[in-house]
Amino acid sequence: MAVNLEAIARTIDKQSTIRKIREEGNIPAILNGNHQSKPILVNSIDFIKTIRESGRNGIINLKLDNENHPVMLHEVQQDPIKSEIIHVDFKIVNMRSEVEVDVNVHLVGEAVGVKDGGVLQQSLHTLSVKALPNNIPQSIDVDISNMEVGQTITVGDINTGGSYELVGDESHVIASVLAPRQEEEIDSGEEQEDGLPASEEGREGEEQASEE
Repeated sequence: MAVNLEAIARTIDKQSTIRKIREEGNIPAILNGNHQSKPILVNSIDFIKTIRESGRNGIINLKLDNENHPVMLHEVQQDPIKSEIIHVDFKIVNMRSEVEVDVNVHLVGEAVGVKDGGVLQQSLHTLSVKALPNNIPQSIDVDISNMEVGQTITVGDINTGGSYELVGDESHVIASVLAPRQEEEIDSGEEQEDGLPASEEGREGEEQASEE
């Protein structure tokens, strides 16, 4: 189900006007689709609430000039220092046409191999998905509970349930459990606590017995 978000049309203005938009608690944005781009703005608090509810790849019902537009986030720009959202690109989507987006991969559970001392390694954190807009998963959860040392999970192991298609090489590894670093074996010639090798200690005892 799409989440509603109000938008207001704006004109392409000077940088000072863009700054004022942000100071007033809004985010300058662009609505792309239908062979055109419209400059708009959305309230920053409403935008954050909407994304929390819909997710990064969710469908948003963007209300603009008494019209409703089914959109998805195309790009979000953040201030590298303050981490504030400074600009957003929305893209109008056709609900009957497949789209391709990147979806985050979440590993679920604790691998048996990790409990046995192995090291979990996640090689892929996102996967490209092709699906109808309403069938795009918010995340791809991968159960790693039964993974033992030396085992891997690849793209081809993911069960999509037929609702979406994974784009990419099925042999690519998503997660693996590596063997722990092997400890050095203690050989029979290692020095004991008194600093003498076991073999020398034995010879020393034999020499003392012969002198007596």
